[in-house]
Amino acid sequence: IIPLGKSRYENKMSDAEFSLRERDQKRLIQDKLIRFAVSTGGISVLVALVFLFVYLFFMVIPLFSDASIELKETYSFDIADKTIAIGVGDHGEAAFTLSNQGKIQFWSLSNPKAQPILSKAIIDGGDVLVHAATVDDWYGVADTKGNITFFQPQFSYRRVDGQSSPAPHIEYYRTNLDFTNQGKVLRNFTFSRQKTLTVASFYQNSSVEVRWRNGSELEVYQFDQKFPNLEQLVLTPDGQTLYLRTQSELVVAQKGQSRFVIREVVDLSQGQPERAVKNISLLSGAYSLLVTHQDGNVSQWFDVLASGQRALTYIRNFELPSELVLLLPDVYRKGFYSFYLNGTIQSYYTTSEELVLFKRLYNKAPQLAAMSNNESFLVSLRDNQLTLAEINNAFPEVSLSSLWQKVWYEGYPEPRYVWQTTPSSDTSEVKFSLVPIAFGTLKAAAFAMLFAIPIAVLGAIYTAYFMSPSMRRLIKPSIELMEALPTVIIGFLAGLWFAPLLERHLAAVMALIIMLPITILAVGAFWQVLPKKWTGFFSNGWHVIVLMPALILASMFILAQSGNIETLLFAGDVRVFLAEHGIDFDQRNALVVGFAMGFAIIPTIFTIAEDAIFSVPKHLSDGSLALGATQWQTLIHVVLLTASPGIFSAIMMGLGRAVGETMIVLMATGNTPIMDWNILEGMRTLSATIAVEMPESSIGSSHYRILFLAALLLLVFTFAVNSLAEWVRQRLREKYRSL
Repeated sequence: IIPLGKSRYENKMSDAEFSLRERDQKRLIQDKLIRFAVSTGGISVLVALVFLFVYLFFMVIPLFSDASIELKETYSFDIADKTIAIGVGDHGEAAFTLSNQGKIQFWSLSNPKAQPILSKAIIDGGDVLVHAATVDDWYGVADTKGNITFFQPQFSYRRVDGQSSPAPHIEYYRTNLDFTNQGKVLRNFTFSRQKTLTVASFYQNSSVEVRWRNGSELEVYQFDQKFPNLEQLVLTPDGQTLYLRTQSELVVAQKGQSRFVIREVVDLSQGQPERAVKNISLLSGAYSLLVTHQDGNVSQWFDVLASGQRALTYIRNFELPSELVLLLPDVYRKGFYSFYLNGTIQSYYTTSEELVLFKRLYNKAPQLAAMSNNESFLVSLRDNQLTLAEINNAFPEVSLSSLWQKVWYEGYPEPRYVWQTTPSSDTSEVKFSLVPIAFGTLKAAAFAMLFAIPIAVLGAIYTAYFMSPSMRRLIKPSIELMEALPTVIIGFLAGLWFAPLLERHLAAVMALIIMLPITILAVGAFWQVLPKKWTGFFSNGWHVIVLMPALILASMFILAQSGNIETLLFAGDVRVFLAEHGIDFDQRNALVVGFAMGFAIIPTIFTIAEDAIFSVPKHLSDGSLALGATQWQTLIHVVLLTASPGIFSAIMMGLGRAVGETMIVLMATGNTPIMDWNILEGMRTLSATIAVEMPESSIGSSHYRILFLAALLLLVFTFAVNSLAEWVRQRLREKYRSL
């Protein structure tokens, strides 16, 4: 029944309009929900990326912050005699003073009192000489007759009513060595007790004598020459090297079987009278000498091996003001503190050559200064007043120069880039140069891309432009599935199967790199001369079925001839031949990584490049062919130019993955942080370093934060590569849009 005044058509239209309005309302709601979800997801990704940058930045920025020192308190104590040595505990709760009368007194800093909490005479009366061991804070006190007492102040604590209070004591070192010498008056001495007690003594008659225990026997050695104006004796903690300084002349004596042999005599002023020497001291670890000159400069010297001989060598200089009064080496790090007449204090770290602290802490320079073993507290003495300061110097070894420039490390013949976070001993320098591992990252990525780009791009061109549709539907998904293969499996196969295979058949593998392309060209040329009635069985796009067996047979033949190739070209052993020509070979090397990582990134490059080439509009290639261009001309001048933005993006995506790859380089290289483009040597990458060393690093340490810096570098590099890729892609798209 149709209402009066309305046609059937009008009635249907009104129903349709009502229905469309209902669907439009639902569609509008769906569009808003989808738009909100997409916007939220996109914003979340950006926020997460920014948050990641910010987090890494705040983990890294403390590395480059300056050290700080704060004055805690000044204590006035009744110290009757002249003080010749002081010390402070690790908690800053107690300190000790040692007088020239051989009396040691411990003072409470947490609850200051007029009287010491412990007072004891080490020797009875007489002038004393004192020397602090450089490793474990042992002291030796001697009178002029040669009677020596060895002791170590101990800062122990006890809890009373829930509170900690200092309870110091003294530990003595008992020895049956007799250091007295009839008719000789002792003027100075030095000692060490790391392996066995060794004592070097200087007497009034200018003679120098060294005594040590060799098993059950007492060894005594007296230098033949006299040292009439000897000013300092310094013995290394291991008792192997003795330094004797007379003005600016330094005699270096090395311990032999049963004697000390003068190895060399060094002019520490280097022939410059204004650089006359005022004092020498051992840097932490006792491998380097710090030489204080009259003009205030401080130079660092250590042994360098050159032409098979070790020689004490000038390394670097620190230009300090001439008002320098006191120099205090760090306890366990390679730095030192300098004190000046006006009360200013500076701290330098020798490895990085950085000034990490500069502050006027006192009104005038202290007479003595000492640091706690944990380098957290500094105590100084001036006019019978002990001043305690708290130090915050967490990362002195890190600077831009130590991270990115060559550094002359102790024991090295020249400045180098070195990454070595696990030193051979507690006193060795940590080496945080990022250059070797950044170089290794680029090296691994370069060889992987060198292997992957030709195969992936040319394979994408063939698949998209020449291969038959039916075969393309088989090949393309198969290669894309390769991308899902876990990289740990690729790294496992590369390290445990391919690396030994390469080592056994190195000559054959290198021959394959040359012969396989030649084999492809030879098969193609042979195919062209075959009669058409034979080649007609294979339609265009199926030639790979003929080519693959030929490549497999050629590979098997060349591998079988590996021994003959080595005999013919390399006199029987290619590795010996390489070694004779100065080329090192590691089983897990850049060639293994190049093949393995290249295999991993080929699917990424291939997929994106193939899609870009296949997506070129058909009418462009048809128009080119219709105008008389050949298939190759059409491919080069039309198809590849149009697809160039996608191909470039594919290469950049592959590069980003190669730079960030972890498991393959971790398992397929020796993880040696060396700088050498030799394809037969290994490397270490930033990502592998993070994976290996992060579990071993101490939270909050320099090592820990530098690993975060490595992660930040990887993120910045990936972001820069992707940004560059997008910029180039947009430029290429605009350039070839007219096609």
